[in-house]
Amino acid sequence: MTAVHQVLATLGGGDAIGNEVIGIQRTLQHAGYASEIFVETAEPSVAALTYDYRALREFSRQDDLLIHHFSLGSRASRTAYALPERMMLVYHNVTPPEYFVGYYPALARSCYLGRRELRAYARRCVLALGDSEYNRRELEAEGFRRTGVLPVVPDFSHLDVPPSTLITRTYDDGWTNVLFVGRVVPNKKIEDVIRIFHAYQTGFNPRSRLLLVGSHAGLDRYVQALIHLIDELGQRNVVLTGQVSNAELTAFYDVADLFLCASEHEGFCVPLVEAFYKQVPVLAYAAAAVPATLDGAGVLYDTKDPERVATLMDAVLSDVSTQEHIARGQFAALERLQSRDFGRTLLQFVHQAMTTPPDDRSGTIAP
Repeated sequence: MTAVHQVLATLGGGDAIGNEVIGIQRTLQHAGYASEIFVETAEPSVAALTYDYRALREFSRQDDLLIHHFSLGSRASRTAYALPERMMLVYHNVTPPEYFVGYYPALARSCYLGRRELRAYARRCVLALGDSEYNRRELEAEGFRRTGVLPVVPDFSHLDVPPSTLITRTYDDGWTNVLFVGRVVPNKKIEDVIRIFHAYQTGFNPRSRLLLVGSHAGLDRYVQALIHLIDELGQRNVVLTGQVSNAELTAFYDVADLFLCASEHEGFCVPLVEAFYKQVPVLAYAAAAVPATLDGAGVLYDTKDPERVATLMDAVLSDVSTQEHIARGQFAALERLQSRDFGRTLLQFVHQAMTTPPDDRSGTIAP
């Protein structure tokens, strides 16, 4: 039986990359391929689905295909590089290292080395796919000559659970709730979200709060800088939740009146379309992959002036008809996203990769 295996540094349970990897395996197995997942580490909830990356050598056969998910350089990556089978790379983006300088020098170095290591795969891969057009263009700029887009089609089942009653009782109280969901990391510019919210609260609506929902484990320096900013501004209605359960996440979307994003670097940004799914109006900074992810929906802004963005927030939050118009656009964009045939697209790329001579890597392709 022909095999199409996957390799990556870490498999997470419930995150965007983890869901995609598991979805790819399911599609491949349903199509008749043998398919296993090889990792350095895995979260306990999904560890049973994986093999240690060092076992790749035992499974490796020249006529098979290896799908390599790249988001940072790793021992798993370097092991995969040395194996004989064809390789198809799926690029999830590497955050530019400058965002971590001053906070996490070791992480900045890892990102720098990851971006440098990525270039070596241009010679190794018969096909390289971005999970967005933005990521595909990065691959092209790094020297990958045969590229395509394997679109992200998020699974929203984690939001179809009963919401936490504790969260809804606490925050569904008539105040305006401004929400951001995502890991608390410097490239997401949480400090800009805080400054914008401060301008909105002081200039337009004192009965408002900011809910910052997402893990900040291992990111104490950045979190302390955010807490210092909150204190400096005299804010008393900013909540940093840390990691939350699916029931809690669902509840936070349910109580939200607006999703505010100021991120400067995203390869896709799944929480934006989660907000679409939960019918929360989105206001997002027009950077990196964000405009493409919104697909003409939501509201984009192109300034970091807090007062100007706060004025835009008020225009949305004070007008029900504007909110309804935004919701209709977001629903249409979500329908377009969910109509993409991920399985068919994946299998066409797999076929192209398996039938491409190893020395033929020219040209951007589409399924």
